[in-house]
Amino acid sequence: MANQAHIDIFSDPVCPWCLVGLTRLNNAIERAKAGAEKGVTLEVDITHHPFLLDARTPDEGEDVVEMLQRKYGRAPDEMFRQLEKEAKKSGLDLDMGKQKRRNPSQRALVLIMAAAEKGTQHELALAYSHACYSQGLNINDDEVLISIALRYGFENDEVASILANKKLVAAIEQNARWAPQAGITGVPYFIFNNQFAFSGAQSDEAFDQALQRAFAMERVPEDAGI
Repeated sequence: MANQAHIDIFSDPVCPWCLVGLTRLNNAIERAKAGAEKGVTLEVDITHHPFLLDARTPDEGEDVVEMLQRKYGRAPDEMFRQLEKEAKKSGLDLDMGKQKRRNPSQRALVLIMAAAEKGTQHELALAYSHACYSQGLNINDDEVLISIALRYGFENDEVASILANKKLVAAIEQNARWAPQAGITGVPYFIFNNQFAFSGAQSDEAFDQALQRAFAMERVPEDAGI
């Protein structure tokens, strides 16, 4: 017997809350599989979709603290402390002072979308997010993008060719516009079996309940108008 769940995820690798949310999802999947009844196999299929926190981020990036202070009208210190506290609950040891700049994520998203054919999309999305916030790397830098992609099924020349294709970046930007038009204004955003959804780095309990519900129901086809 196999119980299957499909999850569509909208996220941006430069969104630190996305890293927390994706980690909590992974933790919930591990708990569900560990707690499954004997003879029951739980399978989860995940598809990532592009979302851009700010499509206008300059190529050279911008100072994170200045950007957040301009956006919210106050220093982000308390915001950072809260994020680090929530991350620790999920086993993430984040230091929000490590990443000094907000860099464009379009090219990382291009590679994440391309990884769908390799079956490594979810892993690559997490890897770029970790590179950004666990290591403080620039995920708009070719060397960083390539070195990580090579660990998830890509060849060096293949990645270089993808990154050189400006049409793919334009396509990502166009596709990313769909989410806000559909009412998805915050990420991470999770759609389970094309039937129900929630946004944000929800609690462990929320992810556990969502997975239980998803495993118990059939997935509605995407062309069913849901």
